[in-house]
Amino acid sequence: MKFFIDTANLEQIQEAQDLGILDGVTTNPSLMAKEGISGTNNVMQHYKKICEITPGDVSAEVIATDFKEMVKEGEALAEIADNIVIKIPMIKDGIKALAYFRDKGIPTNCTLVFSAGQAILAAKAGATYVSPFIGRIDDIGWEGMQLIHDIAEIYAVQGYDTEILAASIRNGKHIVDAAKNGADVVTCPLDAMLSLLKHPLTDNGLAKFLADHEKAAKAVK
Repeated sequence: MKFFIDTANLEQIQEAQDLGILDGVTTNPSLMAKEGISGTNNVMQHYKKICEITPGDVSAEVIATDFKEMVKEGEALAEIADNIVIKIPMIKDGIKALAYFRDKGIPTNCTLVFSAGQAILAAKAGATYVSPFIGRIDDIGWEGMQLIHDIAEIYAVQGYDTEILAASIRNGKHIVDAAKNGADVVTCPLDAMLSLLKHPLTDNGLAKFLADHEKAAKAVK
């Protein structure tokens, strides 16, 4: 399973890259605004900086909601770097845009997916990635991981090449459950990735090893 980091923070992207586990980046206008990035030129330059940190896929989201403007924005974003993936919303004109970019050989990420039916449409339109929002589904009392499982089953039966990118990941358990249920990719904040490191038995075991080493060193002296 691939690990994407969901942020526009360059330091966090670099840290994940330095860990040797980063496969790509997803971001959006809200995450850009959180970093104080606004204005078309500044946003484009920021995407360029992200692409310089990681060779993996970098999802860049269009703002438009009509077909012509999505195509215009998407083509401009695709010019930034070879590893840019155009993030397209799951709406009617978005499906048309996915098919357009498919025919142009430009990779896409269909975002804001909340049902298996939407995931089927995205795959039929040639999306490179489909992004079900797990945390947001859980928030309304439904089972986000069941959706991952259902999409994975449908894609396997139908032979779709679209990769399942589990989004709205909140914690380490989400990451593990996404892997168990067939996600090809998870995208999450850095702290969710780092939470996978933590276990009390690891901490206790390391503390004991270090204490035993110190005792042995003193005995030798």
